[in-house]
Amino acid sequence: MWARRDRVVVHLTAAAAEGDRSENAEYIYRKKQLREIDRRIGYLQRRMPVLKVVERDVKSAPSTVFFGAMVELADEDDNTVTYRIVGADEIDAGKNWISVDSPMARALLKRSPDDEVTVATPAGKRVYWIVAVAYA
Repeated sequence: MWARRDRVVVHLTAAAAEGDRSENAEYIYRKKQLREIDRRIGYLQRRMPVLKVVERDVKSAPSTVFFGAMVELADEDDNTVTYRIVGADEIDAGKNWISVDSPMARALLKRSPDDEVTVATPAGKRVYWIVAVAYA
């Protein structure tokens, strides 16, 4: 982020040197880009001190769902889906990474394969069965 910010500052300085800033699209764009980078850096600086690496000894319960688990589920229609339980900053719907704070993850925690799980969804209650649990 800092290297990217430095590059933007160089381009901003060059755009500012061109004269009238009120109609200079390059200057306006680089100012906006710099604000976004500074906002992101500020957010990360506030988050870094409170982040913790979760180390769990999964050897003692390798098939129990905890933080970081990849959980394969089957529904009533025998459709399967796999979710990974991650922290709030790592959520990625495209990869099926769900927050440990989500209703689905809360229902799965401390469960094992063949357990039945009922999850309250916006469409109503859904029943799932845990097919497999794995850790990367």
